[in-house]
Amino acid sequence: MREGTALAIVAMGSNIEKERNLADAIRLLRRAPHITVQKVSGIYESPSVGGPDDAPEFFNAAALICTELAPLDLRAALRAIESELGRVRTDDPDAPRTIDLDIAYYGDVELDMDGWVIPDPQAGTAAHVAIPIAEVAPDWVHPSDGRTTKEIAEQTDPGEVRLAMAIHLSTPYSPRAPEDFDDVGDVYAPRFESLVRDQLLEIGENPDREGLMRTPLRVAKAMDFLTSGYSTSLEEVVNNAVFDAEGAEEMVLVKDIEFYSMCEHHMLPFFGKAAVAYLPKGKIIGLSKIARIVDVYARRLQVQERLTNQVGDALTEILDPHGVAVVMEGRHLCMMMRGVQKQESAMVTSAMLGTFKEDPRTRSEFLDLVAR
Repeated sequence: MREGTALAIVAMGSNIEKERNLADAIRLLRRAPHITVQKVSGIYESPSVGGPDDAPEFFNAAALICTELAPLDLRAALRAIESELGRVRTDDPDAPRTIDLDIAYYGDVELDMDGWVIPDPQAGTAAHVAIPIAEVAPDWVHPSDGRTTKEIAEQTDPGEVRLAMAIHLSTPYSPRAPEDFDDVGDVYAPRFESLVRDQLLEIGENPDREGLMRTPLRVAKAMDFLTSGYSTSLEEVVNNAVFDAEGAEEMVLVKDIEFYSMCEHHMLPFFGKAAVAYLPKGKIIGLSKIARIVDVYARRLQVQERLTNQVGDALTEILDPHGVAVVMEGRHLCMMMRGVQKQESAMVTSAMLGTFKEDPRTRSEFLDLVAR
């Protein structure tokens, strides 16, 4: 766990369109800035407590997360997800809801702020909350009474709490590619999948034919990966891999860095290679981190000009070097397979900062090395 981060457990529940809303809440949590989902429990079904007799049953789950956010900021981030999914909070704590996202535990913090309590009181008493929590973090110790979450779950009355085996969301989102985009045995992003299904209908396809039946899910997984830069911070990628290097003053160049992105005008891919150089001023960065920085900004809807500048600005922010230079050469499918349909065209963009911009000899040395 990185310095400045904390482990927390988020308890989740829904009894309005619960199959859709709980899955979408987990997906949005995975993509939220400054939050990394490490594990998600199975989905448990239980009767509504305290509401009307005919209230629909709940789906409940828990997520173990790592976050840079303080408790109040984390709560605000969870409330934002609730709002996006149509949750309107009322004074009735037992009212049906599209989604409920609560901080069950935040490290060993104990907090009581105007009735908002951490740990969540239900985490120590209610089976529908305690059982999913014990699944994701069985050895987590309750800061007040010293019991583990596994012990708490075993001591609660499970009543009618039961695992809903048809739903499985235990594979956490990762900015790296899934092992298998065709692994379609789970529920992933119902709202996104519905949009893809509508697209298939719009173009005259039959989304129920064999070859397309799980295409919406595959597209949702692929798009999450291809746009993972939105939910990956520069600090997370660098991960403190900046080192003192007194006396290191010569150019550091990494070239032939492959990148893949999508143009924001047509959402078609563009791809190519990047060369990135910097002149150290007492600090250097881990070699692989330069390629990862390129990916952070490439995995977004982009134009190549902005992508090039963002990589240069990011290295400048991290290292405060004498200068940074970036050259990118990309081929754009929006130009190759539509429009003018020129197959051999390539676009070259550059960003020269600091010494690379001010000193023609340094810039020329960089460009000569890139051309070799």
